[in-house]
Amino acid sequence: MFKIMLALHLLAAIFAIGPLVGAATTASRGLRTADGSATASAARTLTIYGYASIVVVFFGFGLMSAKDPHTHKVAGDMGDVWIWLSIVIWLVTLGLLFGVVVPALKQATNAITGGSAAGSLGSATGKVAACGGVIALLYAVIVFLMVYRPGS
Repeated sequence: MFKIMLALHLLAAIFAIGPLVGAATTASRGLRTADGSATASAARTLTIYGYASIVVVFFGFGLMSAKDPHTHKVAGDMGDVWIWLSIVIWLVTLGLLFGVVVPALKQATNAITGGSAAGSLGSATGKVAACGGVIALLYAVIVFLMVYRPGS
């Protein structure tokens, strides 16, 4: 069961988190070019993959409770620093995603399609670009925690 949960967790991470990070780090491109369809697409993509990241956490909990075939112990416990810290960081990424990036992209899309985008996209571009980079770095920290398991 351990290997199945590990495979599902990794597959979900690759197919959900990978596109999320890619979209988050390139979303500001549509703002810089004032392309309403690009910003709408980025907001939609980020929303879908943001919700899909829940599947990664779900399989992570399944993996955590499965017994490692080498040690015959459960893979992790909520008391492990690397697990609860990863969950907190994941929640921060969702907060940035759904609290800053997606709303900024939706506002920008409305401004672009409404014809009032002149000069109003500058702050949105900075917010989206900065948060996209931070989201990518936070997911990199989560991968580091999952691989090195500090404190265990």
